[in-house]
Amino acid sequence: MTFTDNPGSEGFGRSALAVSPQFLRRRRLVGLLMRAVLFAMALVSVLVTAGIVYVLISESAKFFAHVSIVDFLTDTEWTPVFENPRFGIVTLVSGTFVSSLIALLVAVPLGTILAIYISEFAQPRLREIVKPCLELLAGVPTVAFGYFALLFLTPIFRQFIPGLSGFNLLVPGIVMGIMILPYIVSVSEDAMSAVPASLREGAYALGFTRLQTAVRVVIPGAFSGVTAAFILGMSRAVGETMVVAIAAGQQAKIAYNPLEGAATITAYIVQISLGDLPHGSIAYLTIFAAGLTLFLMTLAFNVVAFWLRRRYREVY
Repeated sequence: MTFTDNPGSEGFGRSALAVSPQFLRRRRLVGLLMRAVLFAMALVSVLVTAGIVYVLISESAKFFAHVSIVDFLTDTEWTPVFENPRFGIVTLVSGTFVSSLIALLVAVPLGTILAIYISEFAQPRLREIVKPCLELLAGVPTVAFGYFALLFLTPIFRQFIPGLSGFNLLVPGIVMGIMILPYIVSVSEDAMSAVPASLREGAYALGFTRLQTAVRVVIPGAFSGVTAAFILGMSRAVGETMVVAIAAGQQAKIAYNPLEGAATITAYIVQISLGDLPHGSIAYLTIFAAGLTLFLMTLAFNVVAFWLRRRYREVY
């Protein structure tokens, strides 16, 4: 690749770029190689997802060959390892939803407030410190959060809440709410930052305060991203394993009182996966039926998030 002077009619001294055929060929090959690498990486992720779905469906089919789907969805007892087994997934789903709901009640208001502060009120230098520190929570092992809930927070809460069991859904739900804060804050703050500054300036010109601008202009403008962050946090809470497995207990029952312990889908999968059951037995196959249920739940949340993003997305 060389530069040559071109003293033509358009002006003396203008430089023209002469590109050799070898350079063009090399650049083309690099481009093709990178496309192939990126396609292979995307294909691997698709194949892994397809493999997971195949295993869940194929193994669950063996389970439903012996257990009625109607009983699976309507029975209110879950005793797969008892002499007279019952397979009512409602018990595990109720515990999962109660703990996830508590997590959302903690994470949604706190995450929204933090996202508004970081996006609209924090100074740039402070924002560069607060946001990375908050996102460090995502790097803490979930096992550490589980023992933090069981050994530290639960004894403290039991001093102030009469009737709180040693294994309960309240404390793990609160801890899961803290765990999903980085996801909600990061996605919500990115959506708020994408709102054009002209909308904020127009609100200021109308006499809005910064708080009024954030609540009545920025959040509606970033509604699709904010709601997607909430549903993403919900999916993360539903799929959480170690916190509920350690601190929520493993008693499968209909969960209506968060002060008592109850099993969730992920906690049950951990319990049965310890290797005490023979491979291929009905009790063992419940792992895949429960896993398929959890997969469909998270898939539904993601579909709703995608629909909300498409439906309410503002293009500026």
